[in-house]
Amino acid sequence: MMAKTRGCIVGARSVLILGGLLAGMGMAVSAADWPQFLGPTRNGVSSETGLAVTWPKDGPPVVWQKPVGEGYSGPVVAGERLILFHRMDANDVVDCLDAATGKELWKFGYATEYQDDFRKGDGPRSTPVIAGNQVYTLGADGHLHCLQLDTGKKLWERSLLTDYQAPKGFFGVSTSPLVEGELLLINVGAKGAGIVALERATGKEVWKATDHEASYSSPVAATIQGVRHVFFFTREGLVDVDPKTGEVRTNKRWRSRMNASVNAAAPLVVDDQVFLSASYGTGAVLLHVGKDRVEEVWKSDEVLSNHYATSIVSGGFLYGFDGRQEEGARFRCVEWKSGKVRWTQEGFGCGSLVLADGHLLVLTEAGDLVSVEATPEAYREKARAKVLSSPCRAQLALANSKLYGRDNRKLVCWNLKR
Repeated sequence: MMAKTRGCIVGARSVLILGGLLAGMGMAVSAADWPQFLGPTRNGVSSETGLAVTWPKDGPPVVWQKPVGEGYSGPVVAGERLILFHRMDANDVVDCLDAATGKELWKFGYATEYQDDFRKGDGPRSTPVIAGNQVYTLGADGHLHCLQLDTGKKLWERSLLTDYQAPKGFFGVSTSPLVEGELLLINVGAKGAGIVALERATGKEVWKATDHEASYSSPVAATIQGVRHVFFFTREGLVDVDPKTGEVRTNKRWRSRMNASVNAAAPLVVDDQVFLSASYGTGAVLLHVGKDRVEEVWKSDEVLSNHYATSIVSGGFLYGFDGRQEEGARFRCVEWKSGKVRWTQEGFGCGSLVLADGHLLVLTEAGDLVSVEATPEAYREKARAKVLSSPCRAQLALANSKLYGRDNRKLVCWNLKR
């Protein structure tokens, strides 16, 4: 059943609440870049227009492709440089490529002994973040590196699981760090250091907070009524922290009763509201953020239960995957303010999403690239092509009219310029 406890209004500026994020991150990047997990505003939304949203049966034109190693880490792009984080044999490797040609500019690697206990892959899961002339990568084994973007030179490194005595978790470290001003914020998951802020120039600890175990979700920042917030969806639930001090303003427990469960989708912030979603009998909740507390607007496990992929909000509607990946998820459109389901496409499966030019660009876990009109009226598929091999779990990247996607064998750059 759906419980409604408070009304809400989603204005025309709804998806722009994170518009100040790049300034907060100290990033010298353009709006057409894709410098971090879920893009420039960390919500899967691109401001690019003039894109081709239909294509031939073989997919959009391929600009270049490159063999890659194992992993679910998505590519990121700033200016002319693309960063890919993957595993080659017994090494985690950071490749810097020319985004236009795929030519290698530099390579950095280090040995890793990570082995997944459930045979879900031994490569990195966390997507890098580019801020200024620094690149930050976080391996599945908890090794955190800061590299110089133009040369690949190592500036500093930390072993977070060792330094903080944090547990490995079911599938290793998967959260993507967040740059906020001069800080690097990470859900480490240790006792007394559930959330840790590091000085991004040196890697030195600035503050730590909570006893929350780590999730597979990535934090997001937002300014609400003139106040800066960073929202973490930890293994326990939502934590709202002051990024400067680490003060916990409020938290909201939101997790499955099952121990063998994960929280993975990133929080979505619209105006003064936060959306959380998880699978394993947990479901979705929309929260109103007050000064020192959050209040439920609606909640339900029958609306949009995200297993791992973050949904996208556009024009007052949520678009995302409902249901467990291994059980065959469905694709849905849901009204933000009420949780009302507007349409469902059964048997779609999971994948990653980007919103651009009024369309949802979807890379399914099976390797299909799909274009879907972002409308609450009905599911309207504009194009579909088999472009990669299963499993595809890395987030797409869209930068300067080029779409980048990968599986465990290759990275492909497609031209979407109309």
